[in-house]
Amino acid sequence: MTLKLCGFSASNYYNKIKLQLMEKGVPFVEELVWTGNTHPLLVERSPMGKVPFLDTPQGPISESGACAEYIEAAYPQTPLLPADPYAAAKVREIILHSELHLELVARNLYPEAFFGGKVSDEVKERTHKLLVKGAHSFAKLAKFAPYVAGAEFTLADCAVVVHLPLVSSASKIIYGEDVLAALPVREYLKKMGERPTLQKVNTDRKSSTEQMLAMRSKKPA
Repeated sequence: MTLKLCGFSASNYYNKIKLQLMEKGVPFVEELVWTGNTHPLLVERSPMGKVPFLDTPQGPISESGACAEYIEAAYPQTPLLPADPYAAAKVREIILHSELHLELVARNLYPEAFFGGKVSDEVKERTHKLLVKGAHSFAKLAKFAPYVAGAEFTLADCAVVVHLPLVSSASKIIYGEDVLAALPVREYLKKMGERPTLQKVNTDRKSSTEQMLAMRSKKPA
């Protein structure tokens, strides 16, 4: 059975796993699955109805962190985690920080920033404080030398390269300022954009985003 990545390419967490698979050269196929689907066959594979999830020869795996760890263990070629335990932990630390203290915080702004909704001033104020704190602490972890964890491309790059653009864009739209402006994110993303794997991910992301927005526009008010 070929590994199957399930979800949709507009999702940054889906793209985190997709980029990992492509960088490692792991054969896989994609199954289009939108969120909000409560079909029993979906919930059996992803109990929260979230994407991404993997269909593996042994069974399904949900949650992007668990998917990434499975891929590294099951397909050891082109490892994206350092062999040294401390260095590997620092890679995981960057991933968790970028998700818990930046992307998931910025997600509070997405309804207004990207989807035409409205976010309360109270939420915006609280989110801004958390994003500023998260950006300052992320600056202590990220090396950008030239990759986010140091000299080698790692799982941390698979995560932050798809998360940071959303954090920057949402904060600029809502606050008129990029909370990551003090970091060399623009230069990093430009360099990363030279990788054929990321070019493919970004092309698919744009197409999927257009499809998602078109579907939203057709929904009754």
